[in-house]
Amino acid sequence: MTLDIGGKLQIPLSEFDLHFARSSGPGGQNVNKVNSKVVLYWTVGASPSLPEAVRQRFLARYGHRLTTEGILVLGSDRFRDQKRNVDDCLDKLREMLLAVLTPPKPRKKTKPTKGSKERRLQGKRELKSKKQNRQKVDW
Repeated sequence: MTLDIGGKLQIPLSEFDLHFARSSGPGGQNVNKVNSKVVLYWTVGASPSLPEAVRQRFLARYGHRLTTEGILVLGSDRFRDQKRNVDDCLDKLREMLLAVLTPPKPRKKTKPTKGSKERRLQGKRELKSKKQNRQKVDW
């Protein structure tokens, strides 16, 4: 079993550590006796299936969500059954990885147009004359 990320990247489910707990979500009395909450742990830095460039972008974007040991912790208790919560955790991780899978386009430097420079200078001239008209005139 693997987690497919856009067909370009596959992570085996053996890399993830899934823990189950009693949920605080919907379920009535069932909540008190069923471990439906899922907590996913994944050591991002030690993952052999993650390319280095993708790992660096992931750490840069989601580094605040990692523990001090470099472990990503994702949880889900939206649903009443364990399987749907596991799928929800994996979907959250898939979305995070899809966001950093493609490198960002480099920004192209542009110069201001001649018209925009002239409009800026005209605005400065108008502001200058407005302020000069406020000054006292010494007759």
